[in-house]
Amino acid sequence: MLSVGLTGGIGAGKSEVSRLLVACGAVLIDADRIAREVVAPGTPGLAAVVEAFGEEILTEDGSLDRPRLGAVVFADPDRLAVLNSIVHPLVGARSRELQSAAAEDAVVVHDVPLLTENGLASLYDLVVVVDVDPATQLDRLVRLRGMSEEDARARMAAQASREERRAVADVVIDNDVPLPELERRVRELWDDLVRRARRTAPPGARATE
Repeated sequence: MLSVGLTGGIGAGKSEVSRLLVACGAVLIDADRIAREVVAPGTPGLAAVVEAFGEEILTEDGSLDRPRLGAVVFADPDRLAVLNSIVHPLVGARSRELQSAAAEDAVVVHDVPLLTENGLASLYDLVVVVDVDPATQLDRLVRLRGMSEEDARARMAAQASREERRAVADVVIDNDVPLPELERRVRELWDDLVRRARRTAPPGARATE
């Protein structure tokens, strides 16, 4: 089994790369999706968040009011640290559970937006960073996602820098290219990941083609 950490700045195209890797045969573990699942209504995670932040961070139907909670934690680093101390261990435990359920010869791709920011690179056999020029990020966020330029710049500034992400990368996928070229690059990456997985697989296991 090969454990791959996949990350990239907002607007870099990480989700497209993860989609292409899944089409090739990768097992995807999406940290954002798990982070939502572990604080769903009725979970111990949500109960812990409510205990820490109060019932005012709930909507009328009892689910987590993400915009309201976000307004609280992103304005206060100490409160953000409290939230992370609740959610991150739950996400980590669920991610490990999902990875352990994968085949012995699998390529398991962990889609982790804040891999660099949270110092998680050492958890994976390999880190892949999807990289674009900051001007490309800004254009995509404004033109494709409808953000204001001010909001887009603020979102980019809140993340690790391009240099910091590249510093933790074992492989960099340049996504300042048309989709057909990105597809070719991801296929090359997949072939490399399969070769690496074969080297780590137990005798008799065979990585997915």
